[in-house]
Amino acid sequence: MLSQSYSTTTKRSSALSSLLANKRLLLPMLICLALLFDPLRTLTIATLADAFFQVSVFVAGTLAIYYFLIDRLPQLELSYLKARSPLLEISMAAILGALPGCGGAIIVVTQFTKGQASFASVVAVLTATMGDAAFLLLAKKPLEGLTIIALGVAVGIVSGLVVNMLHKPEFCQPSRHSRTAIECKTPPSAIRFSEPVWRWVLLPCVVIALLIAFNTDLGILTKPVELTGAALALFALTIWALSSKGQSYREVTAEDDEQDPPSKLAKVIHDTHFVTAWVVASFMLYELSVALFGLDLAAWFSEYAVFAPLIAIAIGMLPGCGPQIVVTSLYIQGVLPFSALAANAIANDGDALFPALALAPGAAALATVYSAIPALLVGYGLYYFS
Repeated sequence: MLSQSYSTTTKRSSALSSLLANKRLLLPMLICLALLFDPLRTLTIATLADAFFQVSVFVAGTLAIYYFLIDRLPQLELSYLKARSPLLEISMAAILGALPGCGGAIIVVTQFTKGQASFASVVAVLTATMGDAAFLLLAKKPLEGLTIIALGVAVGIVSGLVVNMLHKPEFCQPSRHSRTAIECKTPPSAIRFSEPVWRWVLLPCVVIALLIAFNTDLGILTKPVELTGAALALFALTIWALSSKGQSYREVTAEDDEQDPPSKLAKVIHDTHFVTAWVVASFMLYELSVALFGLDLAAWFSEYAVFAPLIAIAIGMLPGCGPQIVVTSLYIQGVLPFSALAANAIANDGDALFPALALAPGAAALATVYSAIPALLVGYGLYYFS
């Protein structure tokens, strides 16, 4: 009996230690502290509501449509195209990379580690991908989103063809014994808890978000709607924080692992919560920098605009989609110029860089450097000539 009691206590202590080590929890905790601090309460509620109704709801709707459509499109094997023509293989890799999210890029990287795709296709896909930031851009500024996607495909194909002339297809390919499978994980209970909530609130929230987008006066409902949006945003942040151990850089900056068995709704919720967390972080960073420190980021980047593409490229070279969502959020808020957004989109490799670093670190490092070169050319080309 004592042994059983000791085992239960040990398990609880271990679970508490794991929870305290979760770096994701810092964001909802800081948000709660801001809500308790009277001078910041109004600003925090407004920021949470804006993030939810202006971003999260549209991202969730976009994701639901996207996963419905992509489920009906077969995944093309690059090995077949590789045997037919390098141009076909590289073009398909760039198109897969340009798909919103990181799924297409991870497919190409995984096929490269299995010897079914060339190094040039890896450069093409990492250059073309924008990761989860594409969902945010398409939801808020669809025209710019489509422009960035088309630009990414074009630059990805050109970059891939240049690399194909410099390196053999098997360049930097990992040896067979180092190739390991990327396993799927069961969705955590936090996501299961949030599924019925999203089933009930998504459609009404889409209607409210559309009314807000068209500047409709909500009258006496304005305040209740704002509080509801803030509460749902905080709910999304909390579920995101509890959906992972949040102890490593990857667990904080990357979207959560794919589920087994796969669930479209769980995937939509995972990605929506992830985007929401980073958008809230960037929105709060911007609002607090203005309210507390009088720092006008828009004016700063306007005055030192020549550095904007370079800063965006440096952030783009960081693995994971989180930092890239911050850049896209700043563009949406009018802080960063389009040249910086384009430079970041080309330089960033999204979550696909994590499996690449794990399975083929040499290829990942070199491909990241190669993608930074066209990012510099495009970013500063747009800066000087647009």
